[in-house]
Amino acid sequence: MRGVSGIVALLLLIVVVVIGYSSIFTVSQTEQVLVVRLGEPVRVVTEPGLNFKAPFIDSVISIDKRILDLENPSQEVIASDQKRLVVDAFARYRIKNALRFYQSVGSIQAANIQLTTLLNASLRRVLGEVTFIQVVRDEREMLMGRIRDQLDKEADGYGIEVVDVRIRRADLPEQNSQAVYQRMQTERQREAAEFRAQGGQKAQEIRSKADREATVIVAEANSQAEQVRGEGDGERNRLFAEAYNKDKDFFAFYRSMTAYENGLKGNDTRFLLKPDSDFFRYFGSAGGKAEPPAVGTAPKP
Repeated sequence: MRGVSGIVALLLLIVVVVIGYSSIFTVSQTEQVLVVRLGEPVRVVTEPGLNFKAPFIDSVISIDKRILDLENPSQEVIASDQKRLVVDAFARYRIKNALRFYQSVGSIQAANIQLTTLLNASLRRVLGEVTFIQVVRDEREMLMGRIRDQLDKEADGYGIEVVDVRIRRADLPEQNSQAVYQRMQTERQREAAEFRAQGGQKAQEIRSKADREATVIVAEANSQAEQVRGEGDGERNRLFAEAYNKDKDFFAFYRSMTAYENGLKGNDTRFLLKPDSDFFRYFGSAGGKAEPPAVGTAPKP
C-alpha cells in the first residue's frame, strides 16, 4: 500500500506542477500579451511581470510593443508638374491596441504588407499635389509630416500608431536624370559666360577710366614741368643777363669756351672756317680782340 500511495502522490505532484506551469506566463518589457480563451480574446496584459491564466483553455499571444521599422520599396510617383519621381521612403510604427491589431491583421508580417499599401497610396496623394522642386528642396519636411498624418489616420483602424515617415531619396528616373543634368550644365555654362562678359566689360571700363586719369595726370605733370622749366630758363636768362651786365668780356669769354667745348669734341664734326674767323678770336688773343698789324706790314685785304 505504501508503494501505491507513493506513486499516486508522485502523479498528483506531477499533475500539480503541470497545471501550475500552464497557469502562469511572463510578460517582458518589450512586449504585450493577448490572452485568448478557446480562440476568443479575453484580455490584454501590457505590464511586465508574472501573470496567471486558466490552464489548458487559455493561450497567450505575444505582440511586440517596441517601435518597428517598415522598409518601403522604391516607388515611382508623378508630381503635379508631370515630373516622374522615384521615391524611397520608410516608416516607423508601434502597436498601440493589441486586441484590434490581432483582430484586424493578426501578425506583424501581415501588418507590414497592409502598411506598405497604405504608405504608397499616401505618397501618391500627397506628392501628386506638389511640384518636383517642392518635393526635392522647398517643402520636403512638411510633406513628410502630411504623409505621416494620413498614414497614421488610416492605420488607426488596425491598432497601429505611425510614429514617423521619412523620404530617404526623391529623384528623377535614371533616363531623365542625364537630360536634366545636361540642361543644368548648359544653364550654368550660360550664366558663367554672362558673368565673364560682365566682368570683361567692367574691367574694360575700369581700364579706360584708369587710362584717362593717367593721361590727365601726365598732361598736368607735363604742364607743371613746362612751367617749372620755363621759370628755370627765365631765372637762368636773368642770371646770365646780370652776369653779362657785370662783366661783358668775361661773359663773352665764357660763352666762347662753352661753344669750343660743345663744338670741338672728339667726334666726326668738322669746321670749315677761316683762321681769322670771329669764332676763333680767343685763339689769337686772350681778350678776344684782334692784334694790331706790325709796323711796315700791310693789313690783309
